[in-house]
Amino acid sequence: MHLKYCKIICMTDINIKELINEAFEGRANAYAPYSGFKVGAALLTSNGIYTGCNIENSSYSATNCAERTAIFKAVSEGVKDFKAIAIVGGYDGKDIEDYAAPCGVCRQVMSEFVDSDSFVIIMAKSPEEYVVKTLSELLPLGFKLENK
Repeated sequence: MHLKYCKIICMTDINIKELINEAFEGRANAYAPYSGFKVGAALLTSNGIYTGCNIENSSYSATNCAERTAIFKAVSEGVKDFKAIAIVGGYDGKDIEDYAAPCGVCRQVMSEFVDSDSFVIIMAKSPEEYVVKTLSELLPLGFKLENK
């Protein structure tokens, strides 16, 4: 299943699992007192891995997703060469039962910085159980700078 993506970015199961483990570490820092749904993300860049977690706010619209937290951390440090992102999410205190896909806003933010056909999104329940997609599979016909 995952050999298809070696053409896009050559990631072995070992570093996919490492990226997923980093996403779980990011999830441990999530601040989700309203929904109880904690998300972690690990963004693989040319400069290393940037982790992120969701950070909720009582106004809801001021909440930030784990994926954008990781991306904004990298961009704020001058890093914009993104290769892949791993995402894990589930309710606090429970086993992760489903794959957490990035929301529409996160998909659009990703498209600002990556090639949608080669950027890999790994949605995981565990280091052994995950789904791999490209951004173009999750955001077909996305709006990009070149579309203006």
